[in-house]
Amino acid sequence: MKKKLLSVLLCAAMVATMAVGCGSSDSSSESSDDAAAEEDGGESKEFKIGIAMKTQDGPYFVALTKGLQEKCAELGLVESADDVVVLNANMDVAKQSENFETFISQKYDMVFCDCIDPDNVIADEQSCYDAGIPVINVDSGVNDGSYCVTTVYSDNKQNGRLCGKSFAESMGDEEIYSIMLSGEKGNVAGNERRQGLICGVLEQRLGISEDEAWKLTAEADDELLNKGSYTNEEAKFTIAGQGWGNWTVNDILDDANDLVVKTKDKLNTMFAENDQMLFGGMQAADDAGLTGIHYVAAADGAQEAYDYINGTTECKSGEYYCTGENSPVQVAITATNIAKEILVDGKDPESYDEVTLTEAICVTKDNVDERYEFGF
Repeated sequence: MKKKLLSVLLCAAMVATMAVGCGSSDSSSESSDDAAAEEDGGESKEFKIGIAMKTQDGPYFVALTKGLQEKCAELGLVESADDVVVLNANMDVAKQSENFETFISQKYDMVFCDCIDPDNVIADEQSCYDAGIPVINVDSGVNDGSYCVTTVYSDNKQNGRLCGKSFAESMGDEEIYSIMLSGEKGNVAGNERRQGLICGVLEQRLGISEDEAWKLTAEADDELLNKGSYTNEEAKFTIAGQGWGNWTVNDILDDANDLVVKTKDKLNTMFAENDQMLFGGMQAADDAGLTGIHYVAAADGAQEAYDYINGTTECKSGEYYCTGENSPVQVAITATNIAKEILVDGKDPESYDEVTLTEAICVTKDNVDERYEFGF
């Protein structure tokens, strides 16, 4: 059960609801005249809102950051988008902890966090909790949600499952001989996306229930992580290798090139935990002169990926079949609405589920045009 936030937070939310104003570190010293002016319709004080971002290397993270800033301004939580302070950790867990310390020492009212490590960040969020500062996680989950309001992200498991299942169906009886391009070891979102892809393929290929497929998936993923490959002969499904790329085109290139060289005689499919790494895999395949490759991403729904899916941009080495919709626009809207409910409307932070999911959608050529506006 999630622990209760300190009474100072609840008091602050109640004060905000009454339009007396809160959110700055000197609000307690506000004069009675200022308070009276606010009650008479004067402007309330802005909230101090920060974003602890793990990286800005990649369009998804840039779009998510921009979306959070803009939506906070649209909801009136800050005067302008630039008033939402972004501290970028550049994939350094120590730096992310320092960024949390900054938000705490400067007495922020709300922090959004896209964490680097699902374990390391727990202590950072506990420090915020102890200071009475609510934290809303976005994009990446944590391994202990006791100290956050909720974690907002796409339904990674179901996005992956829908993509894996749709792709397996499109392949008919043809063998799926693949490689897997993954983000960060231990990352919750990455684990869910990868496992979702595996689940969807097994469910469709073996004609089993979703529950049965998830059970097989746990074993399959464990084998992939520990042995570096996985094969299910009955499903005619092989993951011949796994690479790690920190979610970016550049970081996946070395592993993708190595995997392509090792598997090029049989390789016909590349799976990835996001579009950016799949672009890196595509570059590796192009450089190796491969053709007939099917590209399947569990996320994110980049407009560049949509251009490949709908044929606007040619995929030289094969077909970009699908991606799961992990829209930073939808995540930002959902997360900032929750922030407003707490800071302005006085909603109990403990009333939220530990995880808040956006709708799972597999984007293929059949629906890419209608989903394009939610890309980034």
